[in-house]
Amino acid sequence: MNKLRTTAALALARAAGTLSRRLHLGGGTSLPGQLARALDPTILTAICTSLSDGVILVAGTNGKTTTSRMLAAILEQAGESLLHNRAGANLLPGLTTVAIGHADWHGRPRVRRALFETDEAALPQAISETHPRLVVLLNLFRDQLDRYGEIDTIAGHWRKSLQTLPPASTVVFNADDPALADITRNLAARALAFGLEDERHAVAAATHIADSQFCHHCGHRYEYRRIFYAHIGHYACPQCGRRRPEPAVALTMLEPGGLNGSELQIDHPAGVLRLRLPIPGLYNAQNALAAAAAALALGIAPATISAALTNFQAAFGRIERITAGPDGPPLLIALIKNPVGASETVRMLTSTTTTPLHLLIAINDRFADGTDVSWLWDADFEPLAGRVAHVIVSGTRAADMALRLDYAGVDGRTITVIDDLPAALDAALAALPPGETLAVLPTYTAMLDLRAEIARRGWARPFWEA
Repeated sequence: MNKLRTTAALALARAAGTLSRRLHLGGGTSLPGQLARALDPTILTAICTSLSDGVILVAGTNGKTTTSRMLAAILEQAGESLLHNRAGANLLPGLTTVAIGHADWHGRPRVRRALFETDEAALPQAISETHPRLVVLLNLFRDQLDRYGEIDTIAGHWRKSLQTLPPASTVVFNADDPALADITRNLAARALAFGLEDERHAVAAATHIADSQFCHHCGHRYEYRRIFYAHIGHYACPQCGRRRPEPAVALTMLEPGGLNGSELQIDHPAGVLRLRLPIPGLYNAQNALAAAAAALALGIAPATISAALTNFQAAFGRIERITAGPDGPPLLIALIKNPVGASETVRMLTSTTTTPLHLLIAINDRFADGTDVSWLWDADFEPLAGRVAHVIVSGTRAADMALRLDYAGVDGRTITVIDDLPAALDAALAALPPGETLAVLPTYTAMLDLRAEIARRGWARPFWEA
């Protein structure tokens, strides 16, 4: 009976995915999994427990898509084939869709390992169903409070699920995030810390968007020797003495190279890894650090890691470069979805170029974005003041974004509101001087709408193929 149920679930799911793509209803990245799980609730567990090399889960508020793609590139460089939710569908139906797409009619996987990026709220169930051998934890920030609640709620759920991992599993975590350092204490699983040691990238003072400000053990406020952004930095509790763990894998040198990328040096127990990362920003350097730490935990050779990251291409919408037609100008698409991510994107743009910026900012408030857009007022848009040549704002909350820019000190004469996204894209490109790049900052569903429009125009492949 179980085999018949599995076969029926696979047949229904595959038919639904094919129909979705043929009717141009989407990439079929979640619906097949939903249908399969309805018929066979254990199908994901059955497939994952049959993988000889097990499952890797990557979770965090920011950076999980990029980090998982970096780790996938490293593993593929090492000659592995993977189950990987590359299109970014990171809830349980999305994971299931990918799993059944790489299984035979009996539910037996055709590959040896799975790599899943996982939504913050879905991580505990993903751990329960996939029994991972490696979990990579990047960060925890406020994001869509209407969906997730405060980060302490998420951290509590993560802690309980991590405590179920056996000694054979490994948890790779960001030592610079106090919440992650706390929940990875005293696990049965092996814990491996990574962190940023190049203190030149610290900010001068505490930030107003820090979430983990108080010691998770005694409740006293942390003291920071260095803060890189939000609550990420080198911290210690002056009351109970708990402090940032010493990272086993450390980013000891980060030399920015403008929008073209960065030079990195990563120290690890077996030596030093040097590479040029072709995508810019402190965030992406930390994503590369996380991917490298995970790969080292898996026993991947440093030379393989370096080769993969040196040739890495950004995920769709995450510092993605697209040319607007055969002879058109370049677009740089950078997803923004919460205060920290938006602030760091602005920091990247304003620190990597001295020329006035040409921007298209698209803000939606759909369910997948979070219906509460008050986060715009927590994000640090003030560095844009005096730096913007022209900005068009679009999306369902375009007026809110225009008001936020006005309060940030951006000259109102440079701001244009166009609610319709395709029309906004056309206007932004028409206003772009020759030789300049249009930086596009969309929320999640606005990014999907933009990518769909770009694909319709033939400038790029659909996002599920990117």
